[in-house]
Amino acid sequence: MNLLVELFVEELPPKALKKLGESFAGVLADSLKAQGLAAADAAVMSFASPRRLGVHVAGVAAKAADKAVQQKLMPVAVALTADGQPTPALLKKLASIGAGPEVVPQLKRAPDGKAEALFWDSMVAGATLAQGLQKALDETLAKLPIPKVMSYQLADGWTDVKFVRPAHGLVALHGSEIVPVQALGLVAGRTTSGHRFEAAQPTVSIESADSYAAQLSDQGAVIASFAERRAEISRQLKGAADALSLTPIDDEALLDEVTALVERPNVLTCAFEAEFLAVPQECLILTMKANQKYFPLLDSQGKLTRHFLVVSNIAPADASAVVQGNERVVRPRLADAKFFFDQDRKKKLADRLPGLAKVVYHGKLGSQGERAERVRAIAHAIVNQMRMATVPYTVEAKDEFDVLDSKAQQASQLAKCDLLTDMVGEFPELQGIMGGYYARHEGLRDGVAIAIEDHYKPRFAGDALPRNHTGTVVALADKLETLVGLFGIGQLPTGDKDPFALRRHALGVIRILVEKNLPLDLPALIDAAVPPFGELITNPSEALRSFFSDRLAVSLRDQGYSAQEVDAVLALNPARLGDVPRRLEAVRAFAALAEAASLAAANKRVGNILKKVDGELPTEIKPELLQEAAEQALAAAITDVQPAADRLFEQHDYTGSLKALAALKAPVDAFFDGVMVNAEDPALRANRLALLGRLHAAMNRVADLSRLAT
Repeated sequence: MNLLVELFVEELPPKALKKLGESFAGVLADSLKAQGLAAADAAVMSFASPRRLGVHVAGVAAKAADKAVQQKLMPVAVALTADGQPTPALLKKLASIGAGPEVVPQLKRAPDGKAEALFWDSMVAGATLAQGLQKALDETLAKLPIPKVMSYQLADGWTDVKFVRPAHGLVALHGSEIVPVQALGLVAGRTTSGHRFEAAQPTVSIESADSYAAQLSDQGAVIASFAERRAEISRQLKGAADALSLTPIDDEALLDEVTALVERPNVLTCAFEAEFLAVPQECLILTMKANQKYFPLLDSQGKLTRHFLVVSNIAPADASAVVQGNERVVRPRLADAKFFFDQDRKKKLADRLPGLAKVVYHGKLGSQGERAERVRAIAHAIVNQMRMATVPYTVEAKDEFDVLDSKAQQASQLAKCDLLTDMVGEFPELQGIMGGYYARHEGLRDGVAIAIEDHYKPRFAGDALPRNHTGTVVALADKLETLVGLFGIGQLPTGDKDPFALRRHALGVIRILVEKNLPLDLPALIDAAVPPFGELITNPSEALRSFFSDRLAVSLRDQGYSAQEVDAVLALNPARLGDVPRRLEAVRAFAALAEAASLAAANKRVGNILKKVDGELPTEIKPELLQEAAEQALAAAITDVQPAADRLFEQHDYTGSLKALAALKAPVDAFFDGVMVNAEDPALRANRLALLGRLHAAMNRVADLSRLAT
């Protein structure tokens, strides 16, 4: 038979409801499965609404099967005397498990490490459903991911209970029979409550585990399943938006939160005055989503319209009062946004610069004003590195870099000024975005305004990168300043704790360098970001390089590259991250060649030989000392192959460079088959080591191919 468990509570925290529902169902079902009361593949259905957590488990037994158990007692040397009689220690152990001396002949001897031990085979009775469900329920409540526990008293006025919200009912049905379990001072029954206002009757008596969802829907006006309720809201949102030829804003977190706020969703269409559309749409969208849980509607160009959708928890015959009420409520919010926007534009960003000196960035790193100066200095250094990477350059190119430098320094200084505006004070999520709007309002160069808006990008995984060169430079400078500063004072991420989002900042730098294929060396960028801090920090360059390497490796593996491919490329610590994807594709193409496995193994062997060389590795190859035919053939092959491989490498054709090395397979194999590297003659040995050194250098320009060896 199937099992249904429901815990009826007061309104649960909406942002936590989805996880609470998944945990309640998952932990309870897993516990029943572990106790043998449900099959490992038993179907599990979760229920979660604002006032209930529930689970339906298919095929739950009334009693688990008895189970054979073997228990280790103690070493034979301790359990038995020399003549095989039980010792007092063994008798005491048997008594503790409910057995007597008569079972000694039934005990089994078996090896246990170097010694021999006694084992007792017994049958353990399977748990009844009442026992097993009680255990499962206790485990489930203990493991719920409760964001904040509250304490309340039971009806007796004395007993305190700690839970996420006061609980008022417990349903536990096996088929149609009540399972006698208890939780949070409640005794299980079959009665629950439906919708506060729209239920056909105050209470719903659940007939059986399988009728739960249907009865709640029909009699209680509640869609108990979180997933079904979410799908219904999505369907209604789309229908209401389609009727206006508009699109509801795509926000999965908002959809989850609204699903957690209603039990019987009813989507209504509302509107606000068109005059508010003069305010940046990000402000209006944010206030509607964050404060009112509304779904703004966008036109075909992605522009905000005056229409928005409300998910109501009631469905009256005449919804006009509900619509008017929501329109009335949103109006002051939008008016506040318009007021903030109008007031902020009365003062220029540059006029706010002195105020940044009063805003603490970090106790050990000074104010936001000092931070802005560091970002400006780092941005200048980045532009200079870009300038040097293109030497020799034309007069026109020099002028372009001078303009880029000027824009980047201006944007760097102004980028944090919007932190002092009323709008960002109300909505911190809009920092950067509002700075861009205010910069455009002042008539600043568009490149500067866009850079101010984009300098936080990418803000999250999958976010867009800065749109122009100035924004790219400032975004890199801002992230490097954060990383160098916090690493420099020892504020490193630990485990799953990363309060300053340094992993995200590092991935942002990596994405910009890789996806924009910038001619910048990461180690040089890190080094350039250190001097602006002066004596405030300890140089963290080495630790940061390692941190970036780890983040890059994780990112590449997440993109589908194998650990071997990633290790092979990153083992060379490539300075220009824009090269990394091409190197990885080259390694993948090389690994598909028939010669790859043999060359990788040979490369590993060569590396091991060279590591054992005492002192400096010989570099000069003397032709007259190439005595064996195999070493002569290898030297000739390297001389023939290396120039083409190097030329392709310099052209960044890494795939072609590695494929050119395939011609070395036969001479390399023949060399190791017929030549003794560590010859007794020191001159011969040095010459052969020099030959292997040249081979090793030729083979490992794109990646460390030895990492591909199995």
